[in-house]
Amino acid sequence: MRGLTLRTAGDGAGILGIGAYRPHRVVGNEEVAARTGRAAEWIERRTGIVERRYAAADESVIDMAVEAARKAAADAGIAPGKIGAVVLASMSYLKQSPGGAAEIAGRLGIHAAAFDLNAACAGFCYGLAVAAGMVRDGSARYVLVVGSERMTDIVAPDDPSAAILFADGAGAVVVGPRDGEGIGPVVWGSDGSRAGLIAHDAPWSAFRDDPARAWPVMRMAGPEVFRWAIEEMPAVAREALDAAGVTAADLDAFVPHQANLRMIETITQRLGLPEHVTVARDVVHSGNTSAASVPLAVARLKELGAVGSGGLALLVGFGAGLTWGAQVVRLP
Repeated sequence: MRGLTLRTAGDGAGILGIGAYRPHRVVGNEEVAARTGRAAEWIERRTGIVERRYAAADESVIDMAVEAARKAAADAGIAPGKIGAVVLASMSYLKQSPGGAAEIAGRLGIHAAAFDLNAACAGFCYGLAVAAGMVRDGSARYVLVVGSERMTDIVAPDDPSAAILFADGAGAVVVGPRDGEGIGPVVWGSDGSRAGLIAHDAPWSAFRDDPARAWPVMRMAGPEVFRWAIEEMPAVAREALDAAGVTAADLDAFVPHQANLRMIETITQRLGLPEHVTVARDVVHSGNTSAASVPLAVARLKELGAVGSGGLALLVGFGAGLTWGAQVVRLP
């Protein structure tokens, strides 16, 4: 009996280019305060957020994803037609079928493999791990990974726990072969016993079966999620460093999920990162964009010139599920 042949595209996979799309509408804390009953000063003090972006009424998850994807392909110098797979990480794409990734591929003019992935705020890190595996085994030479969210569609605008945090946007990367390893081993997991901490208050079928019922929205037990993240994520981050064979001193940047600035600062402190490590704080101006937050934060660091090409960055995503994922990468 003949064995299977393993296809290999090279000895490593890496991020070749990155792109970001931030909606034009800037929403400050005063506007959010008027809807939620929280004072603008309180919102900034508790979350660190000064402003966030909201998508326009006619601007969809797919629209934002396509814009970020085009920028990522241009940054990588890869024609869209060479992309062999498209992965969309999103928890706010409301169309049940077909998956949004296929439409993204179609609008880019390619006929690549395409699928959606929902691991909430850990979704981009999950998608990056899947893409790296595809490149390494030769399933696709180039893979587009997009995190795109319209969180304003799934959060009640007057919710004082969620509406003060969540926003819209998209970030994308092109993953492809490179000499040496550019994406370290992923450390990921889930704890379904805590699924209720961040979850919709009802399934879509409840809305179908009772038209008088309110549209299902995502609710969050903020204090409990905060405690979980600051207690558990430092250990996940250290495990990702160990898996990659590097130490905190080797890092150029730390890019955690942009959930809340207080959470980011606490996790950073507990990790004991050296002063030279740049910490992404994109949440201040972008809010919490779930699966889009990590690539948007990486793009911001690049736009600001805060970290050079080839720098080592530790990425950590975590959120509903509860799910988490982390890996060390070389920045494009």
